[in-house]
Amino acid sequence: MKNKGTSYPKDKIKILLLENISDVSVEEFKEAGYASVKKLSGALSEQELIKEIKDVHLLGIRSKTMVTEKVLAKANKLLSIGCYCIGVNQVNMKAATQKGVAVFNAPYANTRSVAELVIGLSIMLIRKIADKSRAAHSGIWQKEAKGSYELRGKTLGIVGYGNIGSQVSVMAEALGMDVIYYDVESKLPHGNARQVRSLKELLRRSNIITLHVPSEASTRNMINADMLAHFKKGSMLINYSRGDVVDLVALKDAITSGQLSGAAIDVFPEEPEKNGAAFTSVLQNLPNVILTPHIGGSTEEAQLNIGLDVTSKMLNFLEKGVTTGSHSVPPLSLPMQAKTHRILHIHKNVPGVLGEINSKLSSHNINILGQYLKTNDEIGYVVLDVDTALSEEAFSLLKEVKSTIRVRMLY
Repeated sequence: MKNKGTSYPKDKIKILLLENISDVSVEEFKEAGYASVKKLSGALSEQELIKEIKDVHLLGIRSKTMVTEKVLAKANKLLSIGCYCIGVNQVNMKAATQKGVAVFNAPYANTRSVAELVIGLSIMLIRKIADKSRAAHSGIWQKEAKGSYELRGKTLGIVGYGNIGSQVSVMAEALGMDVIYYDVESKLPHGNARQVRSLKELLRRSNIITLHVPSEASTRNMINADMLAHFKKGSMLINYSRGDVVDLVALKDAITSGQLSGAAIDVFPEEPEKNGAAFTSVLQNLPNVILTPHIGGSTEEAQLNIGLDVTSKMLNFLEKGVTTGSHSVPPLSLPMQAKTHRILHIHKNVPGVLGEINSKLSSHNINILGQYLKTNDEIGYVVLDVDTALSEEAFSLLKEVKSTIRVRMLY
C-alpha cells in the first residue's frame, strides 16, 4: 500500500544530525519529504544539546554525543534517537524508555570493515611492520626476518563470537589459521572453528587474541594483569571492541616485560571528543604497538550502510509506527490497512491499560479495525487502526487513558 504520510506536516518535523553523519542520511530524509534537516560536524556537550533539542523530533548521533536524562527531560517533542554506530550506550536508555523515545542503531552495518582491519592488523603485528615502517621513516634500513612470521598455521583466539567475531573467524580460516573462540553463550561455529570452555584456556593456546565484546560490568578490565599472565608468551592482543575492557597499564607492563610481543588498540577508556585534539596513552612509543583513533568501522562503505540502515528505521517508525530494531519501545512491525487512521499509544507497563483502551473506545462505538500490542519491562506499545471518520475522537479518548506516556496520530 502506498505510504499515507504522517498526520503531522512533514515540513514541521525537525531533524538534528550530529557528528558528521553521512550525507546519505540527509538525502534519505529529504527524499522522504522532510526538508528541515540540520547537520553539525561535531558532538555537542550536555548543555549545548539541551539548547538544541527543544523542538527536535528526530535526533541522529554517533558515539561521542551523550544523551543524558537531563537532555531527554528537555526533549518534549523528541520521537526517536538514531545511533549511527554499533552501540547505544551513549543514550540513557532508562530515561529514553520511560519517555517513549524509540532508540535505533546499526549493529551489523560496519561488521565487514572491522573484520577486515582485524585480519590486516594480525598480519602487521606478526610481521612487526609498525616497527619497520617507523625505522624506515627515520632513515633506518631494517631488513630482517627475525621475529617475523606467517599467519598460516597460527592460532587465532576470538573473545566474543558475535557478528564481527564470527566473520573474523571465517576470514582467518581462509588464510590458514586455526581458530578457537570463547563466548559466554554456546555459539555454533563457522567452518572449523572450535569453542573453548574458558577464557584462560583460549589465552594459553592463542598466538593472537582479538576482542569483540560489549562494554558492561562483566567485561570491564576483563584483560587485566591476572589474565595477561595466562597469555602464551610472545602472543599479541587486538582490541577493536570497547575501551574499558583492557587494563592498559597492565598491558604496557606485559609488553615491556616480553610477556606479549605486540598489540593493536583502537579504543581507549578516555578519548578526545574532536579530530585534531591532543591524545595521550601509556601505550605510546612501545615496540610493535599499533594505536588507531577509534576507526575500526570507519570506512566509506560502513558509513553509507549505517546511514541507510538507521535512517530507514527512523523513517519506518515515524511514518508506519514500526519499531523493529528499537532498544526502548517494544518491537512491532505491522501492515498498513486501507480506510483507517493509525494511532500509536505508548504507556507504562501496568495491568489494565489495554482493557481501559478497549473499554473507552467501545463505549463510544468506535470500532477497532486492527490492534497490536507489545510490552517490555518498562512500557507497553499499542498500535490501533480505527475508522477514519472516528479517529479524532479515538485520539482524544486515548490521551485520557491512565498511565499514558504519549499518543501520536500517525496518519
